[in-house]
Amino acid sequence: MSGAAAAIVGILLAGGRSTRFGTDKLLHRLPDGTPIALASGRRLVATCPHTVSVVPAGQATLRRILTEIGVDVRVDPACELGIGSSLACAVRATPDADGWLVALADMPFVEASTLQSVLGALWDGAEIAAPVCGGRRGHPVGFSRRCFAALVGLHGDAGARRVLDDPSRSLTLIAVDDAGVHRDVDHPDDLLAVAGNPSRR
Repeated sequence: MSGAAAAIVGILLAGGRSTRFGTDKLLHRLPDGTPIALASGRRLVATCPHTVSVVPAGQATLRRILTEIGVDVRVDPACELGIGSSLACAVRATPDADGWLVALADMPFVEASTLQSVLGALWDGAEIAAPVCGGRRGHPVGFSRRCFAALVGLHGDAGARRVLDDPSRSLTLIAVDDAGVHRDVDHPDDLLAVAGNPSRR
């Protein structure tokens, strides 16, 4: 799997503006001292050694810590327009990939086994794959090469929802016991809850 996995590119979406958090949340530290984006990036790189992230101009610290763990960081001012623009930029930068495993930098609690399960579904032929926990779809989401044209056409804040919800496409749902697929960090209180209850990590 290690050789084959290189053909599925990881995409770490890290272009958000952190308006609800109040500060740059991706550099904010988890209870163990690790910056949020670094924790998310390490998990994704361990699954997809070729991982790309698109960050806004001026994010020198974020760019440095991701580069140090092997992420191919691209700077694109357009990513500030929204998650769809970031995703399109990353896919355009990797046109020869067999597929993409898309993770959010503010979701550091997704388990490694979930990433592997979504990756495995792509290699088994899924057009689109996503985990489900407690009846709700979560992240990360895997896209096969068949989605290339749709992904590079994304823009703004819509993200990949219009691709996921396209009835002409096949979505493979993977049942997981991983609450991390729903747990993004939007407010400082989200981290306080984890610090007070380690079982929620």
